[in-house]
Amino acid sequence: MKKILLFILFPFWVTNVNAQDNLKAQINMTLDGWHKAAAEANYNNYFDALTDDAVFIGTDATENWTKSAFQAYAKPHFDKGKAWSFTALERHIYFSQDKKIAWFNELLDTRMKICRGSGVLVFVNNQWKIKHYVLSMTIPNDSTDEIIKIKSPIEDALLSNLKNKKK
Repeated sequence: MKKILLFILFPFWVTNVNAQDNLKAQINMTLDGWHKAAAEANYNNYFDALTDDAVFIGTDATENWTKSAFQAYAKPHFDKGKAWSFTALERHIYFSQDKKIAWFNELLDTRMKICRGSGVLVFVNNQWKIKHYVLSMTIPNDSTDEIIKIKSPIEDALLSNLKNKKK
């Protein structure tokens, strides 16, 4: 009986695995194409990969960009023919139950050495679009104290302002 059940269910399991692999391939193409557009300073392709209400969070604590604000910031860089170059070293992709939302994290090779990107994509109009992206610099745990010393003079005032806003 178990063999019969396995024989019946196996094709459905294989189909589901293949479908998920296909979705991951689509996400990888979207993200790799997005990174390639930045490396080639292709402004239109880069920003077309984002939803209209996308958010990009950069490595600086003040970088929480709407798409339009990020476009305004990035345009001069793209116009000079040099934006930024990120190459994925590793990527993990996950899906919502209905397969219309995906989230991921990736390690990137950048001029800042290894960075981490993470984000959310949505499936709209038969294509994956980036809705939210967070870029973070990685810090080796053994170097945390050194980094805090470097950041403190710059971020103490920002910390104070942010804490005062909450009151």
